[in-house]
Amino acid sequence: MFKHHLLLIYRNFKRYKGSFFINLIGLSAGLSCALLIYLWVNDEMQMDGFHSKRLYQVMENEHITEGVNTVDGTPGILGEAMVKEMPEVEMAVTASPTYWLAKSKISTEGKPAINASGKFASPDFFKMFSFPLLNGDPRQVLNGKNSIVISEELAMKLFGTTDAIGKAVKWSNPDIKSENHVLVSGVFKNIPVNSSDQFDFLSSIDVLFNVTTSFKKWGNNGPNTFVVLKNGTDVQRFNKKINGFLKTKGQTTHTLFVRPFADGYLYSRFENGMVAGGRADYVKLFSLIAIFILAIACINFMNLSTAKASRRLKEVGVKKVMGAQRSSLMFQYMAESLMLTFIALFISLLVVELLLPQFNTIVGKQLSLNFSWKLVLSLLGIGIFTGLISGSYPALYLSGLKPSAALKGKLSMTAGALWTRQGLVVFQFTLSVVLIVAVVVIYEQIEYIQTKNQGYQKDNVLYFEAEGKFKNNVDFALKGIRQIPGVLNASSIDRELLGDLNYTFGDFSWEGRDPKEVIKFQRANVNTGLIETLGIEMAAGRSFSDQFGSDTSKIIINESGIKVMRLKDPVGKIFNLWGKDLQIIGVIKDFHFESMHEPVKPMFFRYIPEGTNRIMVKVQSSEMKAVISELKKFNTAYNPGFNFDFKFLDHDFQALYVAENKVAVLSRYFAVLAILISCLGLFGLATFTAERRLKEIGIRKVLGANQFSVVYTLSKDFAKPVIAAILIALPLSYILTKYWLDSFAYRIDLQLWYFAAAGFLALIISLLTVSVQAIKAANINPVQCLKAE
Repeated sequence: MFKHHLLLIYRNFKRYKGSFFINLIGLSAGLSCALLIYLWVNDEMQMDGFHSKRLYQVMENEHITEGVNTVDGTPGILGEAMVKEMPEVEMAVTASPTYWLAKSKISTEGKPAINASGKFASPDFFKMFSFPLLNGDPRQVLNGKNSIVISEELAMKLFGTTDAIGKAVKWSNPDIKSENHVLVSGVFKNIPVNSSDQFDFLSSIDVLFNVTTSFKKWGNNGPNTFVVLKNGTDVQRFNKKINGFLKTKGQTTHTLFVRPFADGYLYSRFENGMVAGGRADYVKLFSLIAIFILAIACINFMNLSTAKASRRLKEVGVKKVMGAQRSSLMFQYMAESLMLTFIALFISLLVVELLLPQFNTIVGKQLSLNFSWKLVLSLLGIGIFTGLISGSYPALYLSGLKPSAALKGKLSMTAGALWTRQGLVVFQFTLSVVLIVAVVVIYEQIEYIQTKNQGYQKDNVLYFEAEGKFKNNVDFALKGIRQIPGVLNASSIDRELLGDLNYTFGDFSWEGRDPKEVIKFQRANVNTGLIETLGIEMAAGRSFSDQFGSDTSKIIINESGIKVMRLKDPVGKIFNLWGKDLQIIGVIKDFHFESMHEPVKPMFFRYIPEGTNRIMVKVQSSEMKAVISELKKFNTAYNPGFNFDFKFLDHDFQALYVAENKVAVLSRYFAVLAILISCLGLFGLATFTAERRLKEIGIRKVLGANQFSVVYTLSKDFAKPVIAAILIALPLSYILTKYWLDSFAYRIDLQLWYFAAAGFLALIISLLTVSVQAIKAANINPVQCLKAE
């Protein structure tokens, strides 16, 4: 019997080649899309999942006047205190964020320095985190300031072997004022790709505390704190317990809570102290898109199968007369659907293998089709689910036909069946229109971000770390750089300009300040000429300048800072910072040093040239190559032994919107795919409708109907569900796009034309699809039409 069903399936595929290939192409495209998204989603969901489930990160809520600000920086002594005072804490580790040491140099004697990223960490790091050691004792590798633990890859670069314990290395970083001569105490396996934290070496946390002693005080945040909670700990109750822990240490405006470490990657965005989303939003979004596109492909199968039921009437009638049960017929049609689905699944695997390199480039990952048991089960599940969904309605419909009507070749289409088919078309195009609107809105928002005045000039600005001789004599380096032809200006700052400003709480005052207000200021140390180099505009007063003597007792504040201070005519007023009176000499206009997801925060610049270590150079665009070449020569001549590694400021700007740019590109592809699959189904239905109405077309033409009237007659029935889909999709797309835009502090206004254009585009594409078949049918000789039956 099974062999008989397979033979019938083969014959039906062979007999109805048109519908077979339309369904095959649609399902293959839908499954390819679903598989690519599955690989990406699965990779995202597995990030940091290999660590202990009892590993948590301590987070801090800063209760300021403007609301609650959630940060991961904590006092450096928090972990040690929690182990002593909280019986629920089994172990605690203090570690620096990786970006603090992202631009480090590490070398061995007689060899050039290698770029590496690192972290400071306390001794229990390898006992807490699941990063296996190849060499070394996890209990001792981070004991002592003269120890360093390096990765397998870094060990091979430095020594050509992983047997590196006891070997001497030297490492430095622009933010660490001295070079560190240390011995390798351990080698760890390369960090897996499903770790959100990627680093090349670890140094003792004591090195950090020696450099920045303030981290050993309760009032100063910076490092991250991680804890392992004992088995059976009620996390909610523990969070209530530690909420006021910092108040016992004199920090009345700060509260604590813990979150699972693995959640940090997907849920990184907080609003008023509560989780508000993060990358998890995009995981949910693309999961829904995969389901929707697969649903559109399944709908094509349902519609074409039920629309062409008249071709199989006699088959159904004969089988029922011969005693076939409805369950047997349902099995046959479901088997037909599953067979088609698994053929499409095989094709989609080939397509995914071909597209993965390009897809990896877009998403910035290293995804691959490794046929593990989990992937195989997932593929089987997707295939079976798709086959059952796409074949369920046709199986129920065809198996339910009455044998007497079927043998006569009469098929009375019920209102319910017609409405179901129309409803499926509406559903298809609703999803397609929503995706088109999403593409338009995302594109406009990204375009708005790219073109909005950021408050500084990012183009043709490069920067590099002041190392070696330059680190101790920044002014000498700047003087030489400014003399290079093509250099418009040069200055220095103590940190990266975008997304990496430091901040301070409450250790400042001014005349008229309300002592009850809790205000947070971002801050940076700068040199003369930085404001001019970056093209930041002055709202009032002047910038730092050597013409007025030393400006070390002066300060410049941005407009947002002056706004929260509520100062009128601020220039000349005194701003007391850490017990020192500083005169406000200027107010700069707000510029975006964070992404547009965040409002511009209060910030100030201080003139401390010796505290700056990143040199920023504004270059004439036509002279960029020549200037870079001259800068390399200058570096070689006056700073031998150090490579000239530079970055562009506009690249840093683009890095702020990596996720948004990926969404923009992927949504564009998905929208095109959705509309193509939908139109493919519409094309199949139009073809079949034209075939069924050949006699009607012939009669109309004999009676004098012209081609336009025939095309109109055949097309109007397909326009109705598309128009209905547009009417449903527009308000739905407005809600969804507004929700996405609300994550930006600065965003576009939703314009009527976004929705009108999307609806018009969907209608035109669908009508063109149907018209191809309608025009073809209208051009057939009426004599042939009348002979067709």
